[in-house]
Amino acid sequence: MKNDNKYTEPFVRISKRGVPIPIWKAMGIRALALLAALIICAIIIFSIVKLNPLKVYIAMFEGAFSTNKRMWVTIRDAMMLLCIAVGLAPAFKMRFWNIGAEGQILMGGIVSAACMIYLSKHMTTLPMMLLMLVLSILAGGIWGFIPGIFKAKWGTNETLFTLMMNYIAIQITAYFVALWENPIGSNTVGVINPRTKIGWFPELFGQPYTLNVILVLVLVVFMYLYLRYTKQGYEVAVVGESENTARYAAIDVPKVIMRTTFISGAICGIAGFLAVSGASHTISTNTAGGRGFTAIIVAWLAQFNSFVMIPISALLVFLDKGAIEIASRYNLNNHVSNMLIGIILFFILGSEFFINYQVKFRGSKHQVEFQDGKHKEVQA
Repeated sequence: MKNDNKYTEPFVRISKRGVPIPIWKAMGIRALALLAALIICAIIIFSIVKLNPLKVYIAMFEGAFSTNKRMWVTIRDAMMLLCIAVGLAPAFKMRFWNIGAEGQILMGGIVSAACMIYLSKHMTTLPMMLLMLVLSILAGGIWGFIPGIFKAKWGTNETLFTLMMNYIAIQITAYFVALWENPIGSNTVGVINPRTKIGWFPELFGQPYTLNVILVLVLVVFMYLYLRYTKQGYEVAVVGESENTARYAAIDVPKVIMRTTFISGAICGIAGFLAVSGASHTISTNTAGGRGFTAIIVAWLAQFNSFVMIPISALLVFLDKGAIEIASRYNLNNHVSNMLIGIILFFILGSEFFINYQVKFRGSKHQVEFQDGKHKEVQA
């Protein structure tokens, strides 16, 4: 007779990992995912455009690092992306979905550009840079604090709120671009202080972007220590896990939300300062360049560990520079290069599944018999 108290377990079982795997093992899984992505991309490259995939990958590398100037531009852009990701880390760890980094970057950039335009005749570079840094922190922090206070006091949806703040910041930027238009009729601000270079980052060790690297790495260390070893970092983690638990532990949840959103916005505001004073020396609606959204991938893949964000930021910037190079060298349209980037990102993001979940295969079928409320495994 058929035993209704028996069932056959599936060949594949998926379960969430009870204990997080070591960082080195997680990075190994991501490296394998990247290798698999490169193999798939190689097949697609050869099948579609009949190019040697190895030459294409070499071209990508040369697009990012072939000359000293290209290498430093790649480093500069990686630092910019890293700075934004560091800013998003505390908000995301608190489960406050800050989608407003683009606007916070623009607000930091606007006040930096204003200082360079209006104060260049009254201040030298060093005190002006300090003032720009402080104002960019305040501007970005306030732009992040506004949705934070609405979330803390009235429980608004932070995703929609921060996203709408981006559009407001874009329109404010467009207004100032029209106000500071140079030359008249160009619809651009142009390079600010090109002759005096007042407000520009000075060269250190013979490189114009050394200060960018130093400033961002200081932020990386600060955020790592802040989230891992301070009382405020502990409060951020507890609120992120459960607001009810945080209240039970006598944590002032609204205060933590407002403080954290200000810090998040402030660091993104510093990224605006970096973009204007340390890179382009101008301001436009494209100053953020979509990096506020790309940084979300960086922060999430790194699990809010600011040191892990460094190689991830470098990888994404390398892919972007490499895609531009192969598109121009081999006369490919942007759709092909963007498709390759998309495949690589898909595999890297997919690797997170194997980091957070374990897949178990059974070599043979097992049955489980339930007897008196208990169960035991028997060979089929």
